[in-house]
Amino acid sequence: MERLMKFESNGGSMNEGLTTIAVQRYLGELARLNGDAPAEPIIRALIESSVTRLQLLCRTLLLRSYPRLMRPPLNLQTDEMLSAVVDRLFKAMREVRPTTVRQFFALANQHIRWELNDFARRLDRQAPVLELHEAFVPAPDDSGSQLTPNALRMLEAVESLPEEEREVFSLVRIQGMSHGEVADVLGVVEKTVRRRLNRSLLLLADKLKDLNPVPPPTSKS
Repeated sequence: MERLMKFESNGGSMNEGLTTIAVQRYLGELARLNGDAPAEPIIRALIESSVTRLQLLCRTLLLRSYPRLMRPPLNLQTDEMLSAVVDRLFKAMREVRPTTVRQFFALANQHIRWELNDFARRLDRQAPVLELHEAFVPAPDDSGSQLTPNALRMLEAVESLPEEEREVFSLVRIQGMSHGEVADVLGVVEKTVRRRLNRSLLLLADKLKDLNPVPPPTSKS
């Protein structure tokens, strides 16, 4: 992890285009491996080349969707989250070998969501114990100590989106990438990105119409 942090501080100015090129190069090296050639050095270099984007994703998702995890008692920080996700990716890529940048970041996206959900479940299991220690400290109903039924519904709704719509929604609304950046990663035109994003918002609005969690899409396509 220390090596990853050093890489990030030295390469934080690397733009998205260079990240994409580096990731694709290492994926190509993995695909060309044969026999008993070790894959771990290439996997490590691959993750190091994408650590800035992975850190941005962790930070963005924490702030937008899981802010309660950043408060006591968990006090989850971006670097801690990034370390856990890097460990997950190392293990996952021993079995799963994405061949494109799109597949790699879809895999990373998936493991970041799983890791955050694991943190949330652990916090929820701790809640009854914490309540015993804080019995004399009144807390409002909306203190955010547990994952609410509405939050669970939203997470399930995002996970249930068709693959293409879920992918674009995650890249734009969770990772905070621009339409142009997403188009480059997916190998499509920006119009396709906007169309898939609009469709994801329509589907979410329909599934969660009683909550109204997302604004309606614009009429542009």
